Amino acid sequence: MNKSIIPYLTKRFLRFDNEQPFIFLSALLAFLGISLGVMVLLVAMALMNGFDNEFRKKLTIMNYPLTIVPKFYGAVNDDLLMDLESKFPHLRFSPYVQSSIMVRSGSKLEGGYLFGVNFKDEVEVNSVLKEAVGSSEIPKFNVIVGKTLKDDFDIFIGDRLMYVFTKLEPGGLSVTPKIKRFKIKGVFDSGLTAYDKAYSYTTLASLQAMMHMPSTQYDGIHIYSDTPHSDILKIKDVLPVGASIKGWWEDNVNFFAALELEKASLFIVLMLIILIASINIISSLLMTVMNRRGEIALLLALGTTKLEIKKTFLYLGVAIGIGGIIAGVLLGMSTIWVLGTFEIISLPKDVYPTSTLPLDLSLKDFILIVVGAFGIVIASSYYPAKKASEVDVLTVLRNE
Repeated sequence: MNKSIIPYLTKRFLRFDNEQPFIFLSALLAFLGISLGVMVLLVAMALMNGFDNEFRKKLTIMNYPLTIVPKFYGAVNDDLLMDLESKFPHLRFSPYVQSSIMVRSGSKLEGGYLFGVNFKDEVEVNSVLKEAVGSSEIPKFNVIVGKTLKDDFDIFIGDRLMYVFTKLEPGGLSVTPKIKRFKIKGVFDSGLTAYDKAYSYTTLASLQAMMHMPSTQYDGIHIYSDTPHSDILKIKDVLPVGASIKGWWEDNVNFFAALELEKASLFIVLMLIILIASINIISSLLMTVMNRRGEIALLLALGTTKLEIKKTFLYLGVAIGIGGIIAGVLLGMSTIWVLGTFEIISLPKDVYPTSTLPLDLSLKDFILIVVGAFGIVIASSYYPAKKASEVDVLTVLRNE
């Protein structure tokens, strides 16, 4: 096999032909289509990963990596807390008391949850609350509210909010809900409207007093862990029968499953752009075969093998496709860098967990895009290359 003839013929067939300009135009459209397809895929996957990571980060903070809850009243207490702290010194624990409440300010009313926490411990497991509290002390019957609730109620730090507790207490001939005014001490901003509107934090002693709970009794324990998936198994082994533990992901399984499905669907749909662009490779190569039938037949008659002709057209299609993939990668990575470096697009923070475009292209997605595009290019080039190698030498030369 004469290896030098294959690159020579590939370069020759790639040149612009004045007599058949549409062949070159078709190849150019295939190149541009593949470039745009790869670029759009890279940017789209980076955006999907970015939003996925942002939601995971926010939900991990507000739902806490791990949470211990009682199976029956009294199971989570000081004894359990001290036992866990001694067995898992690398983890951070924060006991809490929780109550469903209605928040009222003037004529406005909003439902939610009030958490009683030890702020010294809580800021170690919740970075959002840590930013809101800072180094200040939170007095008894003071509260930290979310930014969305503050904006909706048009209230300010120092104002008082009425909290209506769902737990009833006897009063005369009837039962009435407990009501208590809390002073606003600070405002937190998690970036997720649902949490900023529904969650409020006060001191552990304040809520224990309202709920008539002993100071050694809790509704649960928040836990911060860098490796929650492995730590949850270790903690389960030492928990008493009266307590259970759950991870933040267990409450958001359907949400992240929907995100994965959306990402997979988007990948398939955008890959169709590359598939459509590859049709131009097929048409371009088939037109080249038809236009160069005489040259192909002459080459075969002079001793060029069918395999060499087949490889020539296969390389021709691969050259167009690889060029498009490389250009698409360069354009895509440049676009990701520009969008990530400069705040060109601003997102509404009350809708998304971030005000800027989050971009995070994983190596796995990058490899899938490049390999998928390359596979489509190879498949598109094979049929025209096969047809070129099947040219009937005698018939073509006789007609020429």
